[in-house]
Amino acid sequence: MVCHVDKRKSLVLESLSLLLKCFYWTMLMKMRAFIFDDNELVRSLVSLILEKRGYEVFAFSDATLCPIFLRNDCPCPSEHTCTDIIVADINMPNITGLDFIENQLNFGCKVRNFGVISGNWTNARIEQAKRLNCQIFEKPIDFEHFEKWLDDCERRSDPERKLSDWFQERDKENE
Repeated sequence: MVCHVDKRKSLVLESLSLLLKCFYWTMLMKMRAFIFDDNELVRSLVSLILEKRGYEVFAFSDATLCPIFLRNDCPCPSEHTCTDIIVADINMPNITGLDFIENQLNFGCKVRNFGVISGNWTNARIEQAKRLNCQIFEKPIDFEHFEKWLDDCERRSDPERKLSDWFQERDKENE
């Protein structure tokens, strides 16, 4: 009987620990997202969803306007990342969303949550997105599917991870 009670106590403590970690994550860990879409309505809607979930959002109409695009390496310290999530449209001015993501990964970017939006998926683009481990979203966006993906991204995120602000510091220097 004592052993059975000890197991229950152990399970209760484990459950409480998990609940506290979830509370810590939702209350204290601010997620960050970069959004790249030349369609202002889509960019605004995706940004609004993320902001309502407590994300810090940086939205760009063109990926080449983002400071992270201008680098040929990942300037984040080894234990940092500049964002938790990148959401990109495929067809943007100057570079496709998939090519942008591929470039970032080739330069050592540590972001692991990529979503790509398109109203015109081809087999080649679907294969490229899968190879890059991107979540595929069809236009018009199924926001329930998008929110479930965000839930998954949040669960996978390490609450101990550190966000780098190098790109904001760079922008302040250029003002």
